[in-house]
Amino acid sequence: MQQNQHHTHTPVREQTLQRLLRRTDRLLQRGLRTSATFTRWRVVLFVTALLCTITLYRLGWYQVGNFSLAGFLTMFLIVASYHTRLEQRIHRLREWRQIKQTHMARLHLDWDKLPAQTFAGPAHHLYTNDLDLVGPHSLFQLLNTTVSSHGRERLAAWLLTQPPAPNAWVERQALVRELTTRPLFRDRLALEAHSLGEQEIDGHRLAAVLQHRLEIPRLHIILPIQAILAATTAGLGLAALLNLLPGFWMFSFGLYALVYFFTDQGEELLEHAVGLHHEVEKLGTVFGHIDRHARRSRSALSRTWVPLANSPTAPVRLIRQAARVLHAISIKAHPVVHLAVNALCPWDLWFARRLGQIQDQIRDHLPLWLDRLAEIEAAAALATFAYLHPSYIWPSSLQTDNQQNGGAPRCSARDLGHPLIPHAARVANDFSLQGLGQVLLVTGSNMSGKSTFLRTVGINICLAQAGAPVCASHFEWTWVRVVCCIRVDDSLDEGLSFFYAEVKRLKTLLDATRDRSHAPVLFLIDEIFKGTNNRERLIGSRSFITGLSQGHGFGMVTTHDLELTDLEKTVPGLRNAHFQETVEAGALEFDYQLRSGPCPTTNALRIMELEGLPIPRQTDAHHS
Repeated sequence: MQQNQHHTHTPVREQTLQRLLRRTDRLLQRGLRTSATFTRWRVVLFVTALLCTITLYRLGWYQVGNFSLAGFLTMFLIVASYHTRLEQRIHRLREWRQIKQTHMARLHLDWDKLPAQTFAGPAHHLYTNDLDLVGPHSLFQLLNTTVSSHGRERLAAWLLTQPPAPNAWVERQALVRELTTRPLFRDRLALEAHSLGEQEIDGHRLAAVLQHRLEIPRLHIILPIQAILAATTAGLGLAALLNLLPGFWMFSFGLYALVYFFTDQGEELLEHAVGLHHEVEKLGTVFGHIDRHARRSRSALSRTWVPLANSPTAPVRLIRQAARVLHAISIKAHPVVHLAVNALCPWDLWFARRLGQIQDQIRDHLPLWLDRLAEIEAAAALATFAYLHPSYIWPSSLQTDNQQNGGAPRCSARDLGHPLIPHAARVANDFSLQGLGQVLLVTGSNMSGKSTFLRTVGINICLAQAGAPVCASHFEWTWVRVVCCIRVDDSLDEGLSFFYAEVKRLKTLLDATRDRSHAPVLFLIDEIFKGTNNRERLIGSRSFITGLSQGHGFGMVTTHDLELTDLEKTVPGLRNAHFQETVEAGALEFDYQLRSGPCPTTNALRIMELEGLPIPRQTDAHHS
């Protein structure tokens, strides 16, 4: 197998991104220079207007001075308007550059330049922690380009809930493959969201506010009364100002204030709504972007969006109306202004009524809208991954009638590599398991690549079953339930030792292989029973591996115990494979290539010797 043979296209993507970044930088520099020019013109206009107007007034040319002031003010507003739009374009260019720089970081696995991920997988998951699917430097951090909480959770669910329903997977992969060819659509989706703020759209908070109906008792009576009293107060106040009537306005205003303070203004819900208009505005912008592109053709994107396109309501219009209403409600964040506008008119009651009307229109539809958005966001994240790695291949699922009728499940790959290892250091291997009860027993020295190979298989299976491409030149598989015992930690909170935690995980794994009502298990076990002594580890490992070979699953087990390789003689489905090392110039060298048969060498004592620890010379000679 040739190292890096999957990555002949990587420089092409890198060159494309570099070219786009250079072009964006040129546009930014041009925009900043123009913005500086506009700033100077605004100062010149202001100073000129001030001097001209003062001079004309001092000369007594008041009418000319008024025209001059109006003319300069108009020019200033026109320049300011163009300048504001230019600054908005510059802001979008900066966001666009950040999106492309983040893509470059994904390409190079530059974790420090990727957005930090605080998402934590479920506790006691059967493979999340083992395969580095979530957390820092994880597959999820590499993939995640979503802009909403629902999108982030959907992407995580595709990785953490497997296998999927076959029909859903077919539609999902079709959408991912289509969006792979539409990089502008994907990046514009992120741009539309990030231009309005970096914070993600909190779909759960939106749903809590927009689906919780605001009920103010007798609002249909109180609102007209307050509106009449406010109008009466305004009319009487104007009459008093013109000395047409005495201060009767105080009586209508007093009655208005009395009703205001004794009426429920929907305070609790309105407090939750303060500041939410930014997220709703962002949601409306994202919906509008998708809606414009999803209506153009009969495609996987349009099929995903069709529930919204055919909705009796207009999602984009209603979401934007909700944003305007919530923006008006957010005046509560400014107590003085809030009190002033409510003194002039029944502001809170009016917009509480408008919010209730919008809630009635979207309450039953919002979950579906957020679900469709999440589907497109998650697919776009996988599509970005596919776009950045064009040499990765789309795997073939072997879900056939043959398997459903008892045919052999299998998983096979050529040139399989780990997507979280930089391509310069990545080594590819071939891999094949076919049939229930198949066990690949992998032996090898310390640091020879056994654990990494288990993770390589597991993470690519997760990518395949999520609907993404995989790091291989060929990959085909049948649906499997992935169960791992690779990274097991003791739990001080639960009072578990390392060995007991390992035993519990292996028991869960064995129970999964006894469940024949679901897809077969793909088990990946690293250094079986490493938490106990040699004698009991050998006895336990032999029995456990024999039990695995009789269950509803297949997979790999790694071990340091070369004595276990004899199981090939007694367990029909077991095959031996190994990784090995060589000694070059007094140092260990690893090629990380998987070979058939038991490992012929060990290196523990050699490592001790190289680090200066004392070892028996005759034993050292024997193991060299």
